[in-house]
Amino acid sequence: MLSSLGIQDDQLGCSSGNKWLGSGKIITTNSPVDGKALFNVNSASLKDYNKIINNAEIAFETFKMMPAPKRGDLVRQFGNELRNKKENLAELVSYEMGKSYQEGLGEVQEMIDICEFAVGLSRQLNGLTMHSERPLHRMYEQYHPLGIVGIISAFNFPVAVWSWNITIALICGNVCVWKPSEKTPLCSIACQKIIADVLKKNKAPEGVSCLINGDSNVGKWMSNDKRIPLISATGSTKMGREVSQLVAKRLGKTLLELGGNNAIIITPSADIKMTLIAILFGSLGTCAQRCTSTRRLIIHEDIYIKLVNALKKAYGQLKIGDPLDMKNHIGPLIDKQSVSKYLQAIEKADNEGANWILKGKALTGKGYESGCYVSPSIAEVKKNFSVLQTETFSPILYLVKYSGNVENAIKIQNDVPQGLSSSIMTQNIKDSEIFLSHSGSDCGIANVNIGTSGAEIGGAFGGEKDTGGGRESGSDAWKIYMRRQTNTINYSSSLPLSQGIKFDI
Repeated sequence: MLSSLGIQDDQLGCSSGNKWLGSGKIITTNSPVDGKALFNVNSASLKDYNKIINNAEIAFETFKMMPAPKRGDLVRQFGNELRNKKENLAELVSYEMGKSYQEGLGEVQEMIDICEFAVGLSRQLNGLTMHSERPLHRMYEQYHPLGIVGIISAFNFPVAVWSWNITIALICGNVCVWKPSEKTPLCSIACQKIIADVLKKNKAPEGVSCLINGDSNVGKWMSNDKRIPLISATGSTKMGREVSQLVAKRLGKTLLELGGNNAIIITPSADIKMTLIAILFGSLGTCAQRCTSTRRLIIHEDIYIKLVNALKKAYGQLKIGDPLDMKNHIGPLIDKQSVSKYLQAIEKADNEGANWILKGKALTGKGYESGCYVSPSIAEVKKNFSVLQTETFSPILYLVKYSGNVENAIKIQNDVPQGLSSSIMTQNIKDSEIFLSHSGSDCGIANVNIGTSGAEIGGAFGGEKDTGGGRESGSDAWKIYMRRQTNTINYSSSLPLSQGIKFDI
C-alpha cells in the first residue's frame, strides 16, 4: 500500500513539488490500529522552510497569470488521479489515523468531490458591475490571487481538509504551503506525490504545491511570515488562538476552523429511528474525533426515557476493533495521549456527579495491543456542569434533559463557547423554523432532521465563537483566498470631483 503511493522508509518530509528535502528531526509515528511503528520521516529545518517558501514565491509569479479555467483543468486531473488511487489512499488514512476503511474511502471521495466543485468554480470567479453616480463612468469589482496560502491541518481529516483548501486556492491563482499534523505525515506525503505528478505533467512551475512536515515550530514560522498573506488553520481552539495572534500582529489574514462542541436537540415529535442513526454516526464516527462529532444531546423530558433505552440497546450492539475490518463499527483513538484525556474527562464528569448510562474505559487484550482503543460513554448531566463547556475529542456523550418549549433547548445548546455544528430532530415545523431563526442556533451549521456530522462540500463549512469564524469549501468561501479590488473607469473627456470641488486650471 505504501509503495503504491510512492512512500519509502526514511522518507524526506518536505517538498516544493518534485524536489524533496528534509534536514530536520526524524518523525516516527505508530499506527493506532496495531501500535506498529511506521516509516521514519525527515522533517523541516528552518533552512528547508525558507527554501520552500522562496520556491513558492517564484512559482506564484508565473502561476497567477495562468487563466483560471486552465488552473481548473489541473485540479480536474488531480481529481482523476485521486480516483485511481482511492482505495490505497483510503487504506493509508485508515491505518495511520485509525478511522474505519469505509470512512477513509469517504474522505478520499470528499477530495474528489471538491475537485469537481473547484473545476466549475474556476469559470465563475465573478465580481459585481455597478452603476456610477458620475456620467460616462463605469464601476466594477474583481478578485485577484493573494499569493502563498499557508495550510495547517489536523490529524482527524489528514487529507480532506487540505484538499478543501488547495483546490479552491489553486483555481484562484494562489500557490500553497501545507503543514500537516505530526501524527499523520505519511498521508500528507502521499497526497503531495499525487498532485506533484499532475503539476509536472502539465509543466507547472516548481513551488505551486509545497509540503513542510515538522513540529509546531513550522506553524509558528508560517504564522509569523509576511510572505504568506493567508493562513488557513484547522485544529484546536488553543492552537487557533496562537496562530490568530501571530498572524494578526503582521495584519495577515486567517481562516480558522477550530473546536466544536456540537449538540442535537431532540423534541417530543422526533422520529426515534432517524434520531438514533444521527446520534450513532455523530457520536461514534471516527471514534468521535471529528470537529462535527456530536458531544451533547438535549432531550425533551417527554421522550427522554424512550430515547435513553433505545440508545443503550444500540450502543450495546457496537463492535470495537481494527478499523480495516469491515465488521467493526469503532476504531481506535489517535494515540495513548488521547486515551488519557478521555479517562480524565470521565473522572471530571464523575466528580461533578454525572449519572452513567454507559461508563467507558481503556480496552486491553487481543486486538487492542496499541493501547488506543476505548469503549464509549454516555452520561446524564445537568445543564450547569462544567464538562459541557469543553470539547473532549473522544466518544463521551452527555445527555441533558429539558422541559417546556424549544427555546429552552436552544438556550442550553448555545450556552457553550463553541459554535460549529448543531441539529434539531423534530416533525414540528414551528420548532424547526425557530431553531433556524435569528433567535435560534448560533452555530455556523444548523441542520434539521440530520445529525451534526457529514457536511456536504457545496456549502460553506465553519462556525462561530471559539470555532474561529472561518468558512471553507463551497458557496462563496473562495473569496477569502483572493484580494478584492474595486475599479472605476472614466471614459469621458472630463474629471468630475467629489463634493463639488473644482480646480481652475
